[in-house]
Amino acid sequence: MTSKEIKDLSQDQLKEQIAQERERLLRLKFAHAISPIENPLRIRTSRKEIAKLLTELSAKSNQQ
Repeated sequence: MTSKEIKDLSQDQLKEQIAQERERLLRLKFAHAISPIENPLRIRTSRKEIAKLLTELSAKSNQQ
């Protein structure tokens, strides 16, 4: 998801995306703990995506 797409989301959509991304991260961590996943950098990418979403949510909540 690009930063422009993230900025266009509403607060409710951001919260929904954060929940989905956290669920994805949890599944990746479990899969990696059981047997090494093919691309472990996906875990890092998922964490960064959550951080971007949380940053934008914080910025939107501070504006109001």
